[in-house]
Amino acid sequence: MHTDPIADLLTRIRNAQNAHHECVSLPYSKVKEGIVKIMKDKKFIEDYEVEGEGISKSLEITLKDDQAKLTLTRISKPGQRIYVKNDELKSIKSGLGVSIISTSKGLMTNYEAKQQKLGGEIICEIY
Repeated sequence: MHTDPIADLLTRIRNAQNAHHECVSLPYSKVKEGIVKIMKDKKFIEDYEVEGEGISKSLEITLKDDQAKLTLTRISKPGQRIYVKNDELKSIKSGLGVSIISTSKGLMTNYEAKQQKLGGEIICEIY
């Protein structure tokens, strides 16, 4: 059993990229799918796919071949939750990266949260 499934997701992606794998598989959850969907929309990964049904569902993530090494940082952890207000949101690496924020309207990037004037828990930073 994993105590932090989001950190596990980020670590598996980081390790697969360092080992030059084309894809990585991990157990499914809605939060993980939301994070991976944002990563695909922002072109940090090639694609993802949900496979299986019921308890045996898994996420298959296809990594980009030509991309430089991603930096995936977990910010809010189970032992220390980090929350921000909408006016405290800032750009990551001068706009080259994104923060994934868990808001009352679901997972979104720091730019989307700032436009909608929403704060929330900072899940991770990707650049």
